[in-house]
Amino acid sequence: MPDLTIRPIESADHDAWRSLWTSYLDFYETTVSEEVYQVTFKRLCDSEITNQNGLLALLDGVPVGLVHYIFHPHNWKVEEVCYLQDLYADPTVRGTGIGRALIEAVYAKADQAGKPGVYWLTQDFNTTARQLYDRIANVTPFIVYRR
Repeated sequence: MPDLTIRPIESADHDAWRSLWTSYLDFYETTVSEEVYQVTFKRLCDSEITNQNGLLALLDGVPVGLVHYIFHPHNWKVEEVCYLQDLYADPTVRGTGIGRALIEAVYAKADQAGKPGVYWLTQDFNTTARQLYDRIANVTPFIVYRR
């Protein structure tokens, strides 16, 4: 059985993180500028920034997945909530529990920080991921609008 480790993203992870995040962005047919790559990675590794976070999943020491999550205030709650912004598992490990483990790690981090409300978005065509999401969270009737 392979050894799965989930841990915070570290500065030495830049190349693996960038490769995984680029694959995630490719899946959603989008890109970000070089400046966004650099600023995002710096924020994720900065111990002074506690609201923007990232975790890597390593299988036998090899990075195979990532998750980014953000803590923020919520006008309908006293405590802050957690937005799980990006979740990605390499296609070669999908269906092995990596995605679930990353989500559960975010749940644990949110609980530990006293921010138990966790939410995320996905596109309706992401049927494979939605099979997992439907088992571990509640789908909402909200529609997202964007300027």
